[in-house]
Amino acid sequence: MRERPVRDIAKLPTWGFASSSTPWWGTLAFIAIEGGAFVTVLGAYLYLAAILPHWPPQEPPRNYWPGTLIAFILVASVWPNWWTNRAARRQDLASVRIGLIAMSLIGLLAIALRGLEIAWLGLRWDVDAYGSMIWIILGLHATHLVTDVADTVVLAVLMFTRHAQPRRFSDVTDNAFYWYFVVASWLPLYGFIYWFPYLVR
Repeated sequence: MRERPVRDIAKLPTWGFASSSTPWWGTLAFIAIEGGAFVTVLGAYLYLAAILPHWPPQEPPRNYWPGTLIAFILVASVWPNWWTNRAARRQDLASVRIGLIAMSLIGLLAIALRGLEIAWLGLRWDVDAYGSMIWIILGLHATHLVTDVADTVVLAVLMFTRHAQPRRFSDVTDNAFYWYFVVASWLPLYGFIYWFPYLVR
């Protein structure tokens, strides 16, 4: 009878940060999939702009200030997000609590502005392809915004309970990683919605 060598892995850590964490790889895969969705939508947008004789067929959004405020807020949020990520890696519970509360408030403000942005858009989604594209772009990004903010709020609550275990700090860093995607994806989308129509006229 042959014997197989067996390694005792009982003492190996059950969680880690970044690439040593299984959820981090899941987050990365999700970013790749959703990033592909954004690229597909923008590709369709550019295709329509290239084949239609007049682009955009409707008047571009005039109330651009909510989207602009969102852009400024998201860019400004990179620092507190980075700070929270660093605190989580140090397993500094008090700082992580502060950071998660701050990021929750920032995210809720961005969601409120997105609501105003959609309400004051001035474009109907069912009139033509242009209106549909703008609504799809805003809707896709709003979905990611709401998803990350909900996760941030849940983590903030957990960090004030008995569930504030060491492995939760890894969840905080994964959440911060995803927020960078939310920020980075909005900047080109903002340009396509509010500035590109004037560049091609």
